[in-house]
Amino acid sequence: MTGVKHLQSMQQYYDSIETPLGFLAIEADDAAVRSVSFQETSPSKRNPSALTNEVVEQLTAYFRGALKDFTVPVQPEGTAFEQGVWNSLITIPYGDTCSYLDIARKLNNRNAIRAVGRANGANPIAIIIPCHRVIGSDGSLTGYGGGLWRKRWLLEHEARIAGTSLF
Repeated sequence: MTGVKHLQSMQQYYDSIETPLGFLAIEADDAAVRSVSFQETSPSKRNPSALTNEVVEQLTAYFRGALKDFTVPVQPEGTAFEQGVWNSLITIPYGDTCSYLDIARKLNNRNAIRAVGRANGANPIAIIIPCHRVIGSDGSLTGYGGGLWRKRWLLEHEARIAGTSLF
């Protein structure tokens, strides 16, 4: 008999961390991080796990300037195109930036600049999937779900630690 396969439901875990940019809410399941998002107030939902604890540790190290590459497993939900964009974002080196056009070219579709921008904006895992490293082709800061002031802070933080120029 064929039909819909029912996946075993995974436990959901929640935690948060206070950072220089405000609170980050962390959501994960048994296998991977599903979401890291900026919050204006401390999230009340808490059900930590070993994985969310590791995310908190790695984010703490990142903000201290002691971590450049995250090693926690991530599994954001999105379309195949969004997944391709997010996989490209992970390859942008710490302390560096690239443009939406650069990512469109990596995906072999230079006409997809706006679609890349939409996918970048839909990234559910802030900082770990570094959508903040994407800037305009002219070097300008462009939209960021957490606010341009956070994007600037993140880029300046990484540039300072990496010893690179901002743009």
